[in-house]
Amino acid sequence: MTGAWRRGGTGVLLAVAAAWSCTLAVVSCTARREATARDASSVTVLYPGDERILGPYWEMPAKFLMFLPLVRHDQHGELEGVLARRWEHSPDYRIWTIHLRGDVRWHDGVAFTAHDVKFTWDLFSRPEILWNPPGAATVTVLDDTTLTITYQRRADSPLNPERVYYPRHLLQRLDPAKFSSWAFWTQPVGNGPYRYLRHVEKTLLELEANPNYFRGKPAIERVILKFTAGEHGLPELLSGNVDVLGWPGRMEVLNLAGDPRYVVYYQVYPATRAILWKASHPILQDARVRRAMTLAINRRELYALLGFPAEVPIVDGPYSDRQFLRRELLAPLPHDPGEARRLLEEAGWRDADGDGVREREGRPLRFTLSVPAEEQQAGVYVQEQLARVGVRLDLTTVDLNVIRQRQRSGDFEALLGGVNSNWQARFFGRDGVTGYRNARVAELLEQLDEVFDPDRSDAIYRELLDIFRVDQPATFLIPNVEQFVAPRWLRGLSSPHRADPLVSMEFLWIEGRP
Repeated sequence: MTGAWRRGGTGVLLAVAAAWSCTLAVVSCTARREATARDASSVTVLYPGDERILGPYWEMPAKFLMFLPLVRHDQHGELEGVLARRWEHSPDYRIWTIHLRGDVRWHDGVAFTAHDVKFTWDLFSRPEILWNPPGAATVTVLDDTTLTITYQRRADSPLNPERVYYPRHLLQRLDPAKFSSWAFWTQPVGNGPYRYLRHVEKTLLELEANPNYFRGKPAIERVILKFTAGEHGLPELLSGNVDVLGWPGRMEVLNLAGDPRYVVYYQVYPATRAILWKASHPILQDARVRRAMTLAINRRELYALLGFPAEVPIVDGPYSDRQFLRRELLAPLPHDPGEARRLLEEAGWRDADGDGVREREGRPLRFTLSVPAEEQQAGVYVQEQLARVGVRLDLTTVDLNVIRQRQRSGDFEALLGGVNSNWQARFFGRDGVTGYRNARVAELLEQLDEVFDPDRSDAIYRELLDIFRVDQPATFLIPNVEQFVAPRWLRGLSSPHRADPLVSMEFLWIEGRP
């Protein structure tokens, strides 16, 4: 595909997609549906992973089929209680009191209580696991349906919709050192809308609707997760072997464009993939150069080539999760190659010999961008865009694990990597690996670790964004967009807040299934 991106952009890419679509149509016409465990009230989802998918080893949204959080986002993006009935906090947000439902039971019939919340919190704070900062917060059980969480420093919020809770009575005697290999994760006992039925190693996991679920038994009777290790979902979908593609590849989504049998839903998360510029590099230490390269890249066109919906936002820096969810976003820097060329000229980079590559004091404007293999197409697109303003970008494509190692060590000139709130100080703080140094940015990032008030946190992020838009220590390139393909007969899904069929399965129903 690299050549296609280099030569023709959208037209060639869609032509390739159309050709593949024709091939797959033959599969769709000649293959038949699998008969195993399939009926009118079941849904089969092609999903990455294995039979441990519901546990923290994978930490995938499929966990919500069996395990519940305290809160979650409703179809409008607002927080609503799940295990929690209501909650309140002290004026400084350091002490939270959580009031739990009293009608939730684990699938083995044991009542869910505040002791399960404390057990899970303490488990994840143990040194063998360390998902929570040790000593950051203390959970105190007041009674079976009431608890308090007192923060000594910032840690996971009690209103984190991604955090689920586990049964103390089944796990408290297990060895935390063997946490990831507990047999419980392959035959789990949850408290959610679906309960474990069976699994076939590396092949599938089958769940059944929980008749004792506190919201009532779900309309979908069976959910079957069929596991895949790569992007070969379209033949499975079009042959009828699966009904839904969970986390499909971009080419798979492009190939389904215009197919009336399916709907592509999407969800956008605050984390993003950004080009981290090595600000200590002789070429990249000038903020004008970094800003010019951001202006040179047509990010909206890139989104279209990647198959993202037109309403996916472009951002130029960090936002709080709340700001992002509410779309309290500033207008991004435009695509402006003319201004990019002007800034490069101002910084002393000129194409004196007319070979298309700018130079300064005999040195070409040339450096290397490391990209993960999964983002090679995006890397090629950026390479072409920068070439139009006189920048010679060399690409090196490496495994995602190598990208992560380079992110941690700072061993890069430029790197396309993930950026979220947990990594900001590592990249842009006082000793950040990018070499970017701004005393005010470092101070603001340190303040975020001490601030509990979300209004104050939002104000800090707004000030950070104002600085980032000038300094451009990173070019925020690819948003974290997850897409899901479902048949039209699976009703109840919507973008962007109820897009994942597995997260929303308890709210879905079947209507008009052929």
